[in-house]
Amino acid sequence: MPESNLAERSDRSEEQVSGAKVIAQALKTQNVEYMFGVVGIPVTEIAIAAQELGIRYIGMRNEQAACYAASAVGYLTGRPLIVIGGSSERNQETMGAFQEFPQVEACRLYSKFSVRPSSIEAIPTVIEKAVRSSIYGRPGACYVDIPADFVTLQVNVNSIKYKECCMPPPVSMAETSAVCMAASIIRNAKQPLLIIGKGAAYAHAEESIRKLVEQCKLPFLPTPMGKGVVPDNHPNCVSAARSRALQFADVIVLFGARLNWILHFGLPPRYQPDVKFIQVDICAEELGNNVRPAVTLLGDINAVTKQLLEQFDKAPWQYPPESKWWNTLREKMKSNDAASKELASKKSLPMNYYTVFYHIQEQLPRDCFVVSEGANTMDIGRTVLQNYLPRHRLDAGTFGTMGVGLGFAIAAALVAKDRNPGKRVICVEGDSAFGFSGMEVETMCRYNLPIILLVVNNNGIYHGVDKDSWKEMLKCQDASTVAPPMCLLPDSHYEQVMAAFGGKGYFVQTPEELQKSLRQTLEDTTKPSLINIMIEPQGTRKAQDFHWLTRSNM
Repeated sequence: MPESNLAERSDRSEEQVSGAKVIAQALKTQNVEYMFGVVGIPVTEIAIAAQELGIRYIGMRNEQAACYAASAVGYLTGRPLIVIGGSSERNQETMGAFQEFPQVEACRLYSKFSVRPSSIEAIPTVIEKAVRSSIYGRPGACYVDIPADFVTLQVNVNSIKYKECCMPPPVSMAETSAVCMAASIIRNAKQPLLIIGKGAAYAHAEESIRKLVEQCKLPFLPTPMGKGVVPDNHPNCVSAARSRALQFADVIVLFGARLNWILHFGLPPRYQPDVKFIQVDICAEELGNNVRPAVTLLGDINAVTKQLLEQFDKAPWQYPPESKWWNTLREKMKSNDAASKELASKKSLPMNYYTVFYHIQEQLPRDCFVVSEGANTMDIGRTVLQNYLPRHRLDAGTFGTMGVGLGFAIAAALVAKDRNPGKRVICVEGDSAFGFSGMEVETMCRYNLPIILLVVNNNGIYHGVDKDSWKEMLKCQDASTVAPPMCLLPDSHYEQVMAAFGGKGYFVQTPEELQKSLRQTLEDTTKPSLINIMIEPQGTRKAQDFHWLTRSNM
């Protein structure tokens, strides 16, 4: 063998690699594309190593917002959240090391997989399992704990064996007998309803579910993040008669939707006591929660929907489009739409929620991402702002977590930039919700993401007071003793936060100003914008058939 080859082999056997670079390469091997974080010792070097390999690192202003952004990218791309946290050095354990905390044990409560690698050599195997665990079954977060000394520790490069990228999740199907039973129950339903959940969106079941809706002429209702799986403007969408549809349906098919608080637990008086539920879900533990289902269909939602379609292909069936049930739903939708449009048409100032959202809806691109958070802002906006494509709505979700909006918007903008250049991201925020993560405006400007932020500003949490009332209150006593706990500083100029970092800010008080500013922001694809929309401080929703699930004497 030539001496040069021997020398190369010798050099290779002595080559060292740091833990930071092993972590980065392990992530790259698992097709991780994006990394979000707030760096500090010891994880800064991991971020640098990831960038060197082509992983995009987005530095956030708050660790919560970083996690929100990463989770949204996971939802949009099918590669759920992996949290990598730095911990104290191994030789300082139990000594009161800097920020020493049982992170692995704590994260086990909230993740599918939580682990600290036993060695640098074990990191590729641990990363592969974390990624695989996050996407198999019901998707969820996983945590990998990295001791500080691992980051800079050097090991022989030949001792590292990288694991091949994990295979896509296996596609499981429901039992044939259960599918036949479900189809039979649907055929015999007098007042059927399909509920399309976030799980259906994640499963990319839009084509099969739409075919089922149209082939069988069935009414459907999307959950908040199920919007767009079948377009909101589809004639079979009964969102405008949501309460009526839930309350009087006799057979309900749940496609990746949980009977939690969002669906009122499936219990009376919001549902009929004898309603038959057919549950389609990837997670066995979810089946039967709160209500005993008539049929359970465990499996991939897209695959199971196709199984149902096979039954209706073998023996075609349609629900009568002129049935009494359809007429009831259409009448309720018509009356609710009329009530909303009446509120939207009011000319008084300050504007109300409905006026604002109807003007926004008129100009929204059909293919835009809509991100939303807040109380009335999110709830009313959901009923007016339409989604026509799956996985194009991101909101506070099951936990109703405030602060998710800007992180979600950043994630959507990055995915859009890489996969659908020119697609816009509209982030609709209540003024209180905006305050949770408002500094991420700087992140948007730093990475030049042309997000449009709409802050619907009513001067408070749920509601506030006007500037004159605020001044009168402060004449008497200190704000801490007289200001209602829900109030925020009236007429706050949130648009100036955006302008401070180089974005474009607008302060609007009339429908004409709103229309003009929104038109300008949609035309400008070079920088982020924030439109601060002043509305009636005491504005609220139109009258509802049922109270909010948590009662208050306010």
